[in-house]
Amino acid sequence: MKTFSLTKRLKAREYKRFEDIKQIRADGTEFWSARELAPALEYTKWENFQNVIKRAMIACENSAHSVEDDFPEVRKIVDAGITSKPVKDYELTRYACYLIVQNGDPRKEVITNEEFAIFQNAGYMRLYGGLDVDDIHKRKNLTAS
Repeated sequence: MKTFSLTKRLKAREYKRFEDIKQIRADGTEFWSARELAPALEYTKWENFQNVIKRAMIACENSAHSVEDDFPEVRKIVDAGITSKPVKDYELTRYACYLIVQNGDPRKEVITNEEFAIFQNAGYMRLYGGLDVDDIHKRKNLTAS
């Protein structure tokens, strides 16, 4: 089965968890809050998830992409007892989420093979100017294997 066609098939089930926490800015661009993504990927401690984010940022730099564009840091107000306080968060692009999954704890089995294929395809699309796996294969005359 072609990788890009999996997106349509999976949105109803496995991929729904990821898509459900997607947010849309006023300009129509999408992002994911790192604070919301962490529990979706079964990270219970923010400090552990921050380590994964740091590794993903290094991967982003190594792929010659802008960390500031894919991992913009923001402050989020959270309740802290009877008061509230600002905490660090990130507004992650789809590519940043892909890098986080790639650099996450391999013992966590929260991403299915199909979801991983979608993340991987998102990574290719970011690296190849919007081309998905099938487009890259066509352009380079590659076979499926």
